[in-house]
Amino acid sequence: MSRFDGARQGVGAWLFGLVVTLLLAAAGAIFGSEYNVLAQLNLPRIPVDEGSLATGGLVALAAILIGTLLAASVGGKAGHKKIDRVVLDA
Repeated sequence: MSRFDGARQGVGAWLFGLVVTLLLAAAGAIFGSEYNVLAQLNLPRIPVDEGSLATGGLVALAAILIGTLLAASVGGKAGHKKIDRVVLDA
């Protein structure tokens, strides 16, 4: 894949996971009303207006995307250092 560049491979794996997640979210949006199990539950309402709830959701989404991208990049880099050390020593 991206030999000697683990960060790029980590970002590639993150992008692949993001694409799969977006495809599943789109399928849920398209077919969700037909198979919506949560609509049958009588769950309590949150006493928060929709504007602040949406803003908090966007902030959480940005934090999650940035955090997982950084983790994938650092994890790919760290993993490649271990693999390269084992391969070069052999």
